Amino acid sequence: MKGQRQPAALVLVNLGTPEDCTPGAVRKFLREFLSDRRVVEIPRPIWWMILNLFILPFRPKKVAEAYRLIWTERGSPLRYYTEDQVEKLQARFQQRYLQSPPSVRYAMTYGSPSIDTVLDELYESGHRRIVVLPMYPQYSCSTIAPIYDQIARYTNSHRALPGLQIINGYFYEPAYIQALSTSIRAFWEANGRPEKLLFSYHGVPEFHGKKGDPYVGHCQCTTGATIDALGLSEDQYNMSFQSRFGKAEWVKPYTDATVEELARSGVKRLDVVCPAFAVDCLETIEEIGEQNREIFLENGGEEFRLIPCLNASEIHIDALETIAAKYLDAVV
Repeated sequence: MKGQRQPAALVLVNLGTPEDCTPGAVRKFLREFLSDRRVVEIPRPIWWMILNLFILPFRPKKVAEAYRLIWTERGSPLRYYTEDQVEKLQARFQQRYLQSPPSVRYAMTYGSPSIDTVLDELYESGHRRIVVLPMYPQYSCSTIAPIYDQIARYTNSHRALPGLQIINGYFYEPAYIQALSTSIRAFWEANGRPEKLLFSYHGVPEFHGKKGDPYVGHCQCTTGATIDALGLSEDQYNMSFQSRFGKAEWVKPYTDATVEELARSGVKRLDVVCPAFAVDCLETIEEIGEQNREIFLENGGEEFRLIPCLNASEIHIDALETIAAKYLDAVV
């Protein structure tokens, strides 16, 4: 392949994670995360009181306890899986772009390293073409849009700027669907097939869709393409939404209610896959793997299995390389 005209870079962006599993670190992370107007669309004076008087004084302790259950010697799974993705993609690019391979970095929307810090470092090191890959297959105004916001603030505060391109979701990309379906199929080959497969996506408030957020449609497309690849019939899978927060109505059906209903209806073996998450994290390992497993078993189910996220598996790196290369090839 031709060498690059100018040094290019790929930046993977995920949500973020506390620096450690202490209440103080969790409080700092939650303050930044829940202060984003894209995440919580409540009038600021009202939300300031709720956040500072009711959530931050009490919730960090409970969340820190959940983080401790998933913390490892390497720290937060979200961070170390992302680091592994960066390392493997960099190795792939060394082979793909022999003369001048793009640099691969990662940033977090909340926490460190921040998006503006990484962009600054890349520009100062000579990179003049930067492709940003949000690690959310399905676009949502509460996940990918905040990345746009931060990049907009970055561009408004700098005179000299690199060329910037944001990959706006990849929910229907053939490479992603192939990786997802291959992962599920491999899990079944190793562990046997369940009676039902549940696709559990991160939830969003109902009003997001009414205001134009395409997220639910993207989730439906991912599910439809994956069941087609797996050859599943309508009675072999369900789709639901997890991780709701607050008292507002969120998109239904809810995952916990669906898990309970499936168990009560006689389903004994249930597998759950979480396609909205590029890497395993608190919402998959603890919320699905622990809380929802307990719900299933308490209501008559017998075997509940969480299919791991794609993480830094070779099939995921294949997909990310294919998706990113379409954008990087335009600047090489």
